[in-house]
Amino acid sequence: MNEMRAIVLSLHGREAEIAPVGGNGCGHCASGKGCGSGKLSQLFCSSKPRTFKVGNAISARVGDEVNVGLPDGVLLRNSMLMYALPLAFMLGAALLGSGVYADAPDAAALLGAVAGLASGFFVVRQITKRSGMQAVVRSVVNAAGSRINF
Repeated sequence: MNEMRAIVLSLHGREAEIAPVGGNGCGHCASGKGCGSGKLSQLFCSSKPRTFKVGNAISARVGDEVNVGLPDGVLLRNSMLMYALPLAFMLGAALLGSGVYADAPDAAALLGAVAGLASGFFVVRQITKRSGMQAVVRSVVNAAGSRINF
């Protein structure tokens, strides 16, 4: 099981909205002596803090520091689905568009590819929502009221 630490920001029924705690990667990003992936993420990723909704079966409270787990295989399965299905939809719709509109096959293929890609992402989103395989709060590391401040 893949695990990470997070802080509970808010509760929504049986789900908790969390924000990851700590840095990502090996810790060499700040020193500039690492692999360079930190620079890439700064270039392409938002600097806004990321939040996620996860299952909250243990009833963690707002402010708790928790361990969040993702079942084995879910990350790989969902990432493969995220890449393969939109690509297949895009290629299929491009071929369909160029075959149906013989007068302007390039324009039809382009429009078909864009529509196929968008519909592929929509289908992936629906599949992952309904799969029931999501990250869950596994344990509370530090309860909100039990922190000792010096």
